[in-house]
Amino acid sequence: MKKDQIIIHAIQKFTKFGSKSFTLDELASGLGISKKTIYKYFNTKEELVRESVQYLLEKFLTEISDLNTSCNDSIETIILIYKKGFEYLKHFKPSFLFGLKKYYPNAFKEFYSFRNYLVTKLIFDLLNASKNNGDIRKDINIQLVCDILFLRIDDVLFSETSLFNKYSESEILNHLIINSLRGITSKNYTNKFYIE
Repeated sequence: MKKDQIIIHAIQKFTKFGSKSFTLDELASGLGISKKTIYKYFNTKEELVRESVQYLLEKFLTEISDLNTSCNDSIETIILIYKKGFEYLKHFKPSFLFGLKKYYPNAFKEFYSFRNYLVTKLIFDLLNASKNNGDIRKDINIQLVCDILFLRIDDVLFSETSLFNKYSESEILNHLIINSLRGITSKNYTNKFYIE
């Protein structure tokens, strides 16, 4: 059994069942290996959780990097980034993020550092480019939009339950992201986005 196989299986289970709830015994049993094999690669469960979260974030970043370079419209790129993000997030049990925060602070720091980078660098730059192109109204404070909307998405999606349990990905994307972006675009911007 290779280390990356353990990581891939682990992150699927941690996001589905919660990082604290899903045990190393269950992980070993699901992989058909001994716990000793897991400890061959990871000194602690926290180390495994952290590396699993890193794997997930790096995979997502690779996928959205392709979007960022292939799309000419900054607003469309933001929508596609969040569409891809929601494909990931719909599999998260709310207890996964709460468990990271409470029990695995290093993994939690990785997740929130990535989230902050995504919003304060990538999304901010895309919004700024749209504003400079005249696609976003001149009176819009891009930093405030990032702070109000994009930095709080995980808080909106995951309170006690997941909105993905109540609504489809497309409904959430349309109402949370697309409609918010429509509200800040200029009159000359062709608003063609709606996800079915």
